[in-house]
Amino acid sequence: LHLWALTVIQAGFNASDQEELHEPCRFSSSNSMNWLLSSYIYSIICILGLVGNVVIIITLTCKTKNKLKIHEVFQLNLAITNLLFTVALAFLIYNELYSWPMGQAACKLLQGSYSINLYSGMLLIAGMSVLHFVSLCSPLYSLTSFIEMKPTFIVCVSIWVFALLLSVPTFYFYQLYVPTTSPQFVCEFQFEDHDLSQIVKVAVPSVQMAVGFFLPLLVIIVCYTSIIIKLLTKKFIPTNRKSTMMGIMLVFVACHLPHNLVLLYDTSTMFQPVECEEADRLHTALSVTEFIAYLQCCLNPVMYGFIGKNFRPAVQDFQPAVTEKLTF
Repeated sequence: LHLWALTVIQAGFNASDQEELHEPCRFSSSNSMNWLLSSYIYSIICILGLVGNVVIIITLTCKTKNKLKIHEVFQLNLAITNLLFTVALAFLIYNELYSWPMGQAACKLLQGSYSINLYSGMLLIAGMSVLHFVSLCSPLYSLTSFIEMKPTFIVCVSIWVFALLLSVPTFYFYQLYVPTTSPQFVCEFQFEDHDLSQIVKVAVPSVQMAVGFFLPLLVIIVCYTSIIIKLLTKKFIPTNRKSTMMGIMLVFVACHLPHNLVLLYDTSTMFQPVECEEADRLHTALSVTEFIAYLQCCLNPVMYGFIGKNFRPAVQDFQPAVTEKLTF
């Protein structure tokens, strides 16, 4: 969906920008790819992400008899943000396919929540990598069982608030309107001032890449480089919990690195004239890599279920209770 926003950004935000384009590009390949992804592939991602993250949230919240551990607090917040991201994505896809029938308030709310969950998910993963580093490489590891939950909750709440602040431009500048190139309503960035639009064209994707990917990636690299050094210097076998967290980090890098590299190239060449064929290929690459990035919301529950064996007993204990309630 960021690709569609970038397409509007590159086409211009006002009439004066559009007048400079004598013959707009058709983007046949990228449009076909967008239609295929929106109509079929994203629906599968939304269903898998919805089911998987609901299971993780129920499994963790049902552990009330045993107080949640610090890493489980991060995992619960990550599952919540992935679930909300999936729900927002489903509504955004529906509205894009059916000319946004839900109104201005839904336009701002859905796009804003999409942005919040994008940032919060990345920052939570960075926080989990720091926790993993501390648990393996710090003397505080022996004290983690005695660390109070209050600082952990403060960190998680701070991440959500920071993500909200980063999403303020999305809430403010997204508008429901009818563009001059189409008779249908769209929910996209809209600006009256040309200079402001030029700034936001670069600022929004730049902040998204810097805070939403490269900063967490830097944290992950530093933490896991230290962990690898620790594993090489001492005969230490990671526990199952730490294997789960490492799997989440690898999924994060594998899913988001391709899209952010393509997005970085697109942002750096945004104001340079390009041929329609090259622009079409770039938009297609953005569509494909964006799809790969969205896979994270349904792959994280797989990390919990198949690598995290500590979730299996909890799920098994939870199933009889649910069956009994349904039978009653």
